[in-house]
Amino acid sequence: MSVTVRVPAKVNVQLAVGAARPDGFHDLANVFLAVGLYDEVTVTPADGLRVTCAGPDAAQVPLDRTNLAARAAVALAERYGQDPAVHIHIAKDIPVAGGMAGGSADGAGALVACDALWGTGASRAELLDICAELGSDVPFSLVGGAALGVGRGEKLTALEVGGTFHWVFAMAARGLSTPAVFREFDRLAEGVDIPEPIASQPLLDALAKGDPDALAAAVSNDLQPAALSLFPELADTLTAGRAAGALAALVSGSGPTTAFLARDPGAAAQVAQALAASGTCRTVRTAAGPAAGATVIARPSHEVHENPS
Repeated sequence: MSVTVRVPAKVNVQLAVGAARPDGFHDLANVFLAVGLYDEVTVTPADGLRVTCAGPDAAQVPLDRTNLAARAAVALAERYGQDPAVHIHIAKDIPVAGGMAGGSADGAGALVACDALWGTGASRAELLDICAELGSDVPFSLVGGAALGVGRGEKLTALEVGGTFHWVFAMAARGLSTPAVFREFDRLAEGVDIPEPIASQPLLDALAKGDPDALAAAVSNDLQPAALSLFPELADTLTAGRAAGALAALVSGSGPTTAFLARDPGAAAQVAQALAASGTCRTVRTAAGPAAGATVIARPSHEVHENPS
């Protein structure tokens, strides 16, 4: 028997960052929107814990116990006195190290899949609690849709979305370390009085109305200056997307993926085509949001399925 769970990528339509806390983290007002780029995580009983991965940039994914999917399986197993003897296979389609929470998605996917495989019967609150232990973005990967994350981003409030938003994502030629981006944020903020992060009411209203023009006017990312400082070439990608007609252009989360809001699917296709031809990025993807969170899509009652590594 195996269980497969599909989990979405995310874009941060607002990322407000507070000053560094004594524990090294930052308080955030993080407005997440799940988008239709997915990883699929399949768990199958095995002799021991094993992780395999296939798909774009799979070679960059760690296959040891540092992988968030493996950590999720171990965390759930420890809580329920279960042996984490599973083969976790990740079919990767979310960009790796791209600021779109691909690793967090895999953690949430493995957690939901192992819960279903083992029949632990964990409540949603328990699963979200484990997610928060695993990382700041993991809870949102579980719930999907749209949500405001505060604290480190792990304390979620679901948000109303009144329509579909169309996005283009440009993947950069190299990665950016999230801790490095936060360190650069702290360096750039030295001597600056940083306000408490709060969600933008115009942005929340734009989401609720499904209004792409209003959303475009309200998107923001406090980490963008730090990401551009470490990776100046991203400015060329942002410029190319705006020139192609994007309503808004911003770095997604800590980067280096850049995100472009388009009015409709046709406009998104035009922006994607122009970005692909611009020479400023490695690959381009289109996706719409909101998308559902971690969802069980296959729960066969028999047939052990070994995915290729």
